[in-house]
Amino acid sequence: MDARRIITRIRDGAALSRDELDWFAQGLADGRVSDAQAGAFAMAVLLNGLGDAGRVALTLGMRDSGAVLGWALDRPVLDKHSTGGVGDCTSLILAPALVACGAYVPMISGRGLGHTGGTLDKMEAIPGLRTDLDEARLRAVVGQAGCAIVSATAAIAPADKRLYAIRDVTGTVESLDLITASILSKKLAAGLQGLVLDVKTGSGAFMTTPEQAQSLARALVDTANAAGCPTTALITDMNQPLAPDLGNALEVAAAMRVLTGQADGRLLEVTAALGGAVLAGAGLTADADTGAQALADSISDGRAAEVFGRMVAAQGGPVRFVEDWPRFLPEAPVILEVKAPQEGYVAAINGHALGLCVVALGGGRQVETDLIDPAVGLSDMVELGARVAAGQPLARIHAARPEAAKRALRQVQAAITLADAAPELPPLIHDRISA
Repeated sequence: MDARRIITRIRDGAALSRDELDWFAQGLADGRVSDAQAGAFAMAVLLNGLGDAGRVALTLGMRDSGAVLGWALDRPVLDKHSTGGVGDCTSLILAPALVACGAYVPMISGRGLGHTGGTLDKMEAIPGLRTDLDEARLRAVVGQAGCAIVSATAAIAPADKRLYAIRDVTGTVESLDLITASILSKKLAAGLQGLVLDVKTGSGAFMTTPEQAQSLARALVDTANAAGCPTTALITDMNQPLAPDLGNALEVAAAMRVLTGQADGRLLEVTAALGGAVLAGAGLTADADTGAQALADSISDGRAAEVFGRMVAAQGGPVRFVEDWPRFLPEAPVILEVKAPQEGYVAAINGHALGLCVVALGGGRQVETDLIDPAVGLSDMVELGARVAAGQPLARIHAARPEAAKRALRQVQAAITLADAAPELPPLIHDRISA
């Protein structure tokens, strides 16, 4: 086969075969396809698409471009993926809760992207904890704790690593087919028997409109199911941060408050709904509502927290982290309150702007080589629809330096809109997409 012929066929709107797309994916992984050819391929796909069968074929080809894990376990192997938001630390709660409900969870996660936080960066806010485990160590942690939250090794979906970097510099990130193949090739390489997708929509999401989220959710669900992995997607609201805290250590703290029964609210509700969907899909519960209740029960009775503690210790973190977690998490030296300039209702929250504010504080990366400060971020965020008095705190800024806190103050003030009338609140879960 020849890369030029494949690119030409996509350019001309022809449907590609499974063999052609598998060859191209292998060529991305082993270097037979040049950067120029990869960029032309990505642009042709962006403009003309691959069709449903082509999207499945590319996903499987990218999955098979590297190692595909196999598990000989006595319980289903499940996972979750989020398309990205702010204040979203559901993975830290969901992974151990699923284990408590009878699953194994080898969660291959990512780092912060753009304005959104990364699960790996959050986990690494725990002192000593490592996410860069090789396959042998991953298997050992999953066997010991039931779950692990780790980065993908170089052997997992190498075609995606190559194509993702090229998409980033060629203006082709937005392709629905390439987004789908990128997300699912890594997840399917983990050898899953069930997957739930959290597709975000709203001001803090990449898919800002429900229509965009619906299209992505349908593409992901149809492709994953066609690839043999039972998958459901929930379209969840990101018109405000999911947790009241944004930033790596602060979001670990938010997750720990849920796991230890000190908080509930929207973070717990979304986590339970995601868990219920994947438990039902794997046949561990009769339906999603029963699964959501089972997952919530595993949190309220402490089983999920116990699993989380085992996972933290197995990945190199403190042995007694769950029992004394506030002592282990780093704290920023500067804390500044953002006060309401007037009374009114919180009518809108620009999640994208808040995410960028955390990045500017040092809680994310502006370039790939940036070091993250795990302690910085925003906490105690006011909720959409809340009525506030003049001078009442809208949020607290956690910063490394006073000047950084003052810059963040202006950003947070600009991101929160106050009005005389209460807004209509969006639903927390907009839709459920299944096969």
